[in-house]
Amino acid sequence: MIINRNSLVFLFVFLALSVWGQTDLGYLNGVYIYGPTSGKCAVYNSSTDSSRIEKTAHSSKKEAKPFTDPAYKRHYDIRPSIRLNNVKLGFALSKHPNQTINLIPLVDLGVQYNASLNQLNHRNGLGFLLESRPVKKGYVRIGGLVNFSNAESLNPGSINLTDIEASQKLWVMPMTRLAYTPNEVFCFQAGYDRNFIGSGRRSLFLSDYGKPMPFGQIRAKFWHMEYSVNYQFLSENYNGQRQSKYITSHYLSWNILPWLNFGVFEAVVFQPKDTLLNRGYDVEYLNPFVLFRPQEYSMGSSDNVIIGAALKATFKNLTIYSQLVLDEFLLSEIRARSGWWANKFGVQVGAKGVVSAGECFFDYRIEGNLVRPYTFSHLTPLQVYGNMGSPLAHPYGSNFAEVLTELNWVKKKNGKLKLKFFASYGIRGYNWDGINFGSDIYQSYINRPNDFGNFIGQGVKQTFFRTNTRASYLLIENGRIHAFAELQTQYLYTNGFHDWRFLPMIGLRSYLWNDYRNY
Repeated sequence: MIINRNSLVFLFVFLALSVWGQTDLGYLNGVYIYGPTSGKCAVYNSSTDSSRIEKTAHSSKKEAKPFTDPAYKRHYDIRPSIRLNNVKLGFALSKHPNQTINLIPLVDLGVQYNASLNQLNHRNGLGFLLESRPVKKGYVRIGGLVNFSNAESLNPGSINLTDIEASQKLWVMPMTRLAYTPNEVFCFQAGYDRNFIGSGRRSLFLSDYGKPMPFGQIRAKFWHMEYSVNYQFLSENYNGQRQSKYITSHYLSWNILPWLNFGVFEAVVFQPKDTLLNRGYDVEYLNPFVLFRPQEYSMGSSDNVIIGAALKATFKNLTIYSQLVLDEFLLSEIRARSGWWANKFGVQVGAKGVVSAGECFFDYRIEGNLVRPYTFSHLTPLQVYGNMGSPLAHPYGSNFAEVLTELNWVKKKNGKLKLKFFASYGIRGYNWDGINFGSDIYQSYINRPNDFGNFIGQGVKQTFFRTNTRASYLLIENGRIHAFAELQTQYLYTNGFHDWRFLPMIGLRSYLWNDYRNY
């Protein structure tokens, strides 16, 4: 059975528009909306403030009974997430109690000076989001950001609409999402957007770093579990043409205890057409309950299957989390420490929390990530775990190790003034002289120099140290528009060469999604 891309997109959009329910989603990529105890809604940044929510969710675990504690019903690793309840964000266009329509302005204006190149970079971004709950059980968000910029580094996650050689480019970031929830169990979503799975600043499963994509999503809550199925429609520039590819992924989040969560991830990347068959979207991969690895073997295909597991423990003021992703591996070769090229895996370990000190809140995080060479790669770009030239997991792709830390300071009184410090240190291995050492996931793993003896940092080894210090002040609360000033520094050491970069920047920005620019 063959189902084409357009038919599936129509199917999910039709589901989202036909009937409405109380939505189970966050506002934007990287933003939580949830009122833990008072029933009011608040906006939280996923990269730092989720620990504050998790702390609240589990604060009453001592008094609660094991199978009735609300913490069992809350799952934070599938984002956007959290039930949406009349968010006070944007400017109301309708004051009907059951039919809200909000207009949220988007601003991303900034000027950055690259001291090493003596170059002035700019980003002139404007846009809007129209958020509506036409009826009590409905949700729709339509809009996005359009910007004119001369620097690709200031536009991660945006789609370039102009010639790649042009000095000034037009970029667009669509953020459209529709949803329908018929009951407390199911939620159906569709849109042109990004999704995120994990508790970290990074994700080895699915991150919001890359470019948005058309998707359909089914989510179900039952007992202590939440199950998510994503159908993603991607594309790549391959052989001078834009060609399609698909990804189906599953994620099962299980709250074993009010403070302990276990997750299982699985994804398959496949082509709708190869040299032998024009199969469209394989009906086997539409099945939300099928296991991809056995299904791939039974079909005799060369599809790219990725599996993973996550574990998270949340205490009073601290959350410890981890992810393990497996692309391919042989346990015997891992035990032998042979450095076999197909032992492709990644590991994440981190801790985050919040500290209340007088009139201030401190959110903190420390996180380590490593991914072996050739992980997420495959035979062709149409089978790699990426979209439109960008990784779908960690921004660095593979063949790297990093340690990062974050510290965020917010004044309790009004929360308008915020200070942020970010730093990352690690190593990356780059390809050299046409030889694939496993850093670029879009390079075929066939062109590898060795079958054994592979290690993280092989090839052209680069040591990096990056920092970002930022101060921001909330100017317009309804749009979360901040005035900011920041200083980014980068130190790169490659083959005996030292490279220092200083990147000061000032501007206005709507802080409604994670920002990956320059790091």
